[in-house]
Amino acid sequence: MPLKKELGFLDVFCIGTGAMISSGLFILPGILYAVVGPGVFLGYLLAAVLLLPAVVSKAELATALPKAGGDYFFIDRSLGPTFGMLAGVAAWVSLVMKTAFALIGLGAFTRLLWPELSLLEVRLVALGFCALFTLVNLWGAKHAGRLQIGLVALLLVLLCGYVVLGVGKIEASRYTPLLPHGVNAVMLGAAMAFVSFGGLTKIASVAEEVRSPGRNLPLAMFVAGAVVAVMYVAVTFVTVGVVPGGSLSDSLTPISLGGQVLWPKVGLAVMSVAAILAFVSTANAGILAASRTPMAMSRDGLLPAFFGRVGARRGTPHYAILFTSALIGGSLFMDLTLFIKSASAMKILLFGFSIVALILLRESRVATYQPKFRSPLYPWLHAAGIAAYVFLLIELGSLPLLVAGAILGCGVVWYALYAKTRVARESALTHLAQRIASRTFAGHDLEAELAEIIHDRDGGIEDRFDRLVGECTILDLPGTGPYGEGPVSRDDLFQAVAEKLARRLDMPPAEILRLLGEREELSSTVIRPGLAIPHIVVEGTGRFDILLARVREGTPFLPDAAPVHAVFVLIGSADERNYHLRALAAVAEIAQDPHFDRRWRRAKTPEDLRRLILHSKRRRLQD
Repeated sequence: MPLKKELGFLDVFCIGTGAMISSGLFILPGILYAVVGPGVFLGYLLAAVLLLPAVVSKAELATALPKAGGDYFFIDRSLGPTFGMLAGVAAWVSLVMKTAFALIGLGAFTRLLWPELSLLEVRLVALGFCALFTLVNLWGAKHAGRLQIGLVALLLVLLCGYVVLGVGKIEASRYTPLLPHGVNAVMLGAAMAFVSFGGLTKIASVAEEVRSPGRNLPLAMFVAGAVVAVMYVAVTFVTVGVVPGGSLSDSLTPISLGGQVLWPKVGLAVMSVAAILAFVSTANAGILAASRTPMAMSRDGLLPAFFGRVGARRGTPHYAILFTSALIGGSLFMDLTLFIKSASAMKILLFGFSIVALILLRESRVATYQPKFRSPLYPWLHAAGIAAYVFLLIELGSLPLLVAGAILGCGVVWYALYAKTRVARESALTHLAQRIASRTFAGHDLEAELAEIIHDRDGGIEDRFDRLVGECTILDLPGTGPYGEGPVSRDDLFQAVAEKLARRLDMPPAEILRLLGEREELSSTVIRPGLAIPHIVVEGTGRFDILLARVREGTPFLPDAAPVHAVFVLIGSADERNYHLRALAAVAEIAQDPHFDRRWRRAKTPEDLRRLILHSKRRRLQD
């Protein structure tokens, strides 16, 4: 059962923003101050800049593949199920750890407001909030999104007030020396801060539940990323300027200390409340997004089937939500510092693999890979991103990488023992290998799956033109030479068309051939280089049909003109003249796509040609 599309731009923006503004802002700056010094805000700024290659890649992938699972789904469909298993485990665990971190922070700040709480009571508070957000998410994504909007709005107001009031109380001497531990410390700070931007992953994870994903997903990613980056830099800059370095270093409540300086009587409580709101929003969004990864993996056979079951009443993956919440509850007792670094390491790995996924999907030239947004500066920006992420992983040190490796190793063992015999799926990597080595791969059809995703992404509207294309005859003509080389003459093309249409139209081939020739003598049906739309009128009423033809070596319709490779033959009775014009307009709109000719010539089979037309971007009108 598909998930309900209940999330709009504001919901998605708040899910991403709320997931990013939490522990990364209210706890991490003190830890990073001890590493970087007063220039800690530069670490956040550098992390935001280095995030750009991953953000544009995720935006493209999310608009092409708006399915539950996010990073897992992208990597699985590009690199195959083995890497998909690793990506799924890494994405799931990193989101679980980040959500657990937010719940621990929630408990810690609750204890700050009520010091009499014991450590056990703090953990029980965290578990209680985990149970509450689990119920909210079981109720439906729409309700989780509405809660997120309110939390994020109040949080942004409080943080903006903190920055505005704090600028006037900054002491410039607190910024010297700016980088006492050297420039390399900024790189380490940026690597550790990467976990703070993990909320962008959550946007991709809920893509299947987003209305108009081609617009809302990239817009929400860019706006949320920009807002959060500015907020991180501004808040940490102000905090360094108003809080003494000795108090700030290694503090787990740095922003609350800043609030105490700005508002001596109520500042500590106000910013503690802001922190609690941030942790609440992160935990709420974390359960929502993290549960979608096991759901997607279950759909693909990598996890047991019950993880993928969606409740008929609420439209939520209740088993995936419950199991994810149980993991989060168990993670509340982990060491904080280690899993911050480990979560950052896995986030960096996932961001890097997402870029690799985009490269493979583009270079495999899958005909139905049709993102609504295409990342700029390809492939230079993407190559630079991969190189930067490798450097950041090195900066994190060996222990976080060992932890990440152990978690991924568990994924490898699970895949070998459970999933390997249950999965037969084609990936973009196999498409790329096929294109290079001209080999045939059986099993799961990636192009067909992408076609279905595009159909669902664009609202599932099917008009008369789609139905005609879905049932029409398709000719795929090689050249006339013994090895398929050489152009096909226009007369030979028309002869093949007439023979194919004769039975469908219940007409002699000679009559169809005559009508095609007469129409071409009136004026050429070539509407632009490489494309022709021969069209004829036949006797009867209510008759209309389409034939698609690809001439691999081309057909010279006109002397001294470019050969035609794409031919749309339209046949209709006189009473269908109005629809005839609509069909012509549909073909012209499809052919305006700058990638149409390349995709048409590179499609592997006649069915690929059909899917290319069915899922081309054009206006569709309800009949």
